[in-house]
Amino acid sequence: MIKRLLIRNYAIIDELEMDFSTGLTIITGETGAGKSILLGALGLVMGQRADTKALYRQDEKCVVEAVFDVSHYDLREFFEENDLDYDPELVIRREISPAGKSRAFVNDTPATLDVLQGFSSALIDLHQQFDTRDIHNVSFQLRLLDALAENKPLLAEYQAAFKIWQTARRRLTELERLNADSAREAEFLRFHLEEFHAAALRDGEQEELEQELALLSNAEEIKRTLTAACHYLLESDQAVITQLREVGISLNTFRRINPNIGALAERYETATSEIQDIARELERLADATEYDPARLTEVQQRLDLIYRLQNKHRVSTVMELLTLQEDWESKLKNLSGLDDEIAALQQQIATQREQLSAQALRLRERRQSVIAGFEQEVKAMLGQLSMEHAVLQVQCAPMSELSATGMDEVNFLFAANKGGRLQLIKDVASGGELSRLTLVTKSLVAAAIPLPTLIFDEIDSGVSGDVALRMGNILRRLSNQHQVVAITHAPQVAAKADAHYFVYKKDTPERTLTNVRLLNEDERVRSIAVMLSQNPPSQSALQNARELLLID
Repeated sequence: MIKRLLIRNYAIIDELEMDFSTGLTIITGETGAGKSILLGALGLVMGQRADTKALYRQDEKCVVEAVFDVSHYDLREFFEENDLDYDPELVIRREISPAGKSRAFVNDTPATLDVLQGFSSALIDLHQQFDTRDIHNVSFQLRLLDALAENKPLLAEYQAAFKIWQTARRRLTELERLNADSAREAEFLRFHLEEFHAAALRDGEQEELEQELALLSNAEEIKRTLTAACHYLLESDQAVITQLREVGISLNTFRRINPNIGALAERYETATSEIQDIARELERLADATEYDPARLTEVQQRLDLIYRLQNKHRVSTVMELLTLQEDWESKLKNLSGLDDEIAALQQQIATQREQLSAQALRLRERRQSVIAGFEQEVKAMLGQLSMEHAVLQVQCAPMSELSATGMDEVNFLFAANKGGRLQLIKDVASGGELSRLTLVTKSLVAAAIPLPTLIFDEIDSGVSGDVALRMGNILRRLSNQHQVVAITHAPQVAAKADAHYFVYKKDTPERTLTNVRLLNEDERVRSIAVMLSQNPPSQSALQNARELLLID
């Protein structure tokens, strides 16, 4: 429960401090005095987002600090999970700098907003989980029904299993996507490999073919050139080889006379023999060279295939194509299907769904078991608040699909008057009716679960007189088991307080400030009298206030 709240430099608050009663704390004040600002400040220590516009003085930091007694709540594990030292007195502080930087501390240890929100969910069932304005919200209605049915352990078990099921479903979707991608990739690889296998490429083939193409393309010209050369050397009337032989005979005539000529004659004879061999080789090449248009077409087509594959795959050699083929073959070999894993996961998901459906059915049975009693208690309590003919009907309809809360859709239908048609609360309840219905349902759920603190922001809106008095009695009874904080405009409610705080505005030369003070007995009498009549109050109003406060 909350023990103390310190606020400094927030909104129109310069600095104030409040101590809260363990029973019923009432906060009153004129409209616009800043009562709801107190709840806004409390929201900051519970992890709500901050805004530098909330700073009273823009050149100084804002500080909001709340002290809680957590000795009766099992929070040690939460402290340990977040590396915090456990202390039965929990101090949460929030600071907002003029630059907009926000810092949070738990028992003077820096903490994140997530940690603060974690404490909020553990403690402040406080003022957000069962907020006054949520009675028409279907998720609130379901939570309320689960609280009455004491479904918390079963629901926690179900939701843990539901998260596992959801994770498995997401995994299945991912595996199916991967399997489809693998199938498409395998099809892509097989398509290209079929083309490569049909091509039957060989390293060095391109160079050989390009050389053969050049020969085939120039075969006729090469044959003419070789034949002409051979004819000129061996067969013409003035054949080169004939003339060379004649020169050789002449040189041999003088080789004995001049030894130098002899050496040259031997070299000349060797050269002549070499030229004769060359001529015969040219003749053989000429005979072997033939123009083959069929082979030329074949070579050209083969090279066209190689060039097309190179352009298609953006490489420049056959070796690169063969490397690409090898990579694809290896990748295709490693592409294994996920069919077995998918089938196993599908079976697991189906089994999990059956188990979840069974748990959801147990949740439904427990919810339905408390509906009749809840409807009767609401009707009885509304009767005490001058709504004798009001009817609340709880619909718990089955859904076809699993959700995070089971397979039920819960709706509260309400009729305020005798013979009235049951409609959704948001469509039918007036402000005063909504206030009374909220208080009734909240008081019933408070008896079902250990809410540490109940905070009501103008729960008495739209009601007055005897109804307000009875609402005050309900709040008073609630405060016997829970800490209750209520902001109210009703004197009948204010009269039930264990501690009565008055919020007021104070004008300074610079601006208007909000402040708060704890009222003593005389001040309470006067404050309630003003709420009953006017300011200053009449003597009869003062007497009425004393009667409400049961003061002689």
